[in-house]
Amino acid sequence: MDIVGALQTFMRVVETGSFSAAAVHLSVTQPAVSRQISALEAHLKTRLLHRTTNALALTAEGEQIIPMALKVIEAVEALSETTCRGGTAATGKVRLALPTPLGLCLSDRLGMLFEQHQGLSVELLFREEPSDLVEEGIDLEVRLGVVADCSLMCRRIGWTTAFLVAAPSYLQARKAPKRPDDIRAHDCICYKRAGDGRSWSFSNGAEDEAVRIAPRLIANNSVAAHRAVLAGNGLAVLSHILAGPDIEAGRLVRLMPDFPPSRLPINVVYPSRRNLPFRIRAVLDFLIEVVREDPMMAPSFSH
Repeated sequence: MDIVGALQTFMRVVETGSFSAAAVHLSVTQPAVSRQISALEAHLKTRLLHRTTNALALTAEGEQIIPMALKVIEAVEALSETTCRGGTAATGKVRLALPTPLGLCLSDRLGMLFEQHQGLSVELLFREEPSDLVEEGIDLEVRLGVVADCSLMCRRIGWTTAFLVAAPSYLQARKAPKRPDDIRAHDCICYKRAGDGRSWSFSNGAEDEAVRIAPRLIANNSVAAHRAVLAGNGLAVLSHILAGPDIEAGRLVRLMPDFPPSRLPINVVYPSRRNLPFRIRAVLDFLIEVVREDPMMAPSFSH
């Protein structure tokens, strides 16, 4: 039997608390997970998990092997990473959760990553709110703003740039806002990005101002908000990734350029582990490269 693979399956069951959740992360069936655990128990000649209809619980022996299992897995992953850095391409699947605009930006460039790593696959999960990384089996997640969860490894890779925009057809009948306070007189289109969808923040470098609004439309996806703005239904704060091409083409008008939306840090988080598998490291490095190639996501960029 593959003892390392069985230990990895065991640790994923421990982390997620169920065979089904572990199966999702490992991209296998639930019976396959059960067989791996049974084979590991047979190999070690001891029961590791108490199984009931509604729950799983570690046995005393299961508790005891966790530190040793982690050491074995980390040693193998470190060896694999050392070997891969010597020239072997990354293999396996990486689950990456990230906001829609950045996900679309990354989608356009993934061909370069796949060309370099023929055995690598990436599952993109478009999320506007934080995920439970362990429960959902997510390897990496991009989060905007402050990351409060100290149990996660966190790396800042850039900053957001957004524009307040409207379609020319909307502005034909409405006076364009000059300051944040003027926005209250307009129809607003919001997408919720983890938390309150009824407040917009602006900064001119010396002054910060938050505006409470009563949105005509709230969406949990920025593409939906983008389409509604293009149709002339109101104002919206949109990522430069979505709004930039439309501003250049004249389909959208940039508003309040002297008092732009506040910028947020772009962070990548992942479960705390001493060594990242090479497949995850490859995707993380590529994501960092994509962000750093865009000057509008640089810390020093000025609207």
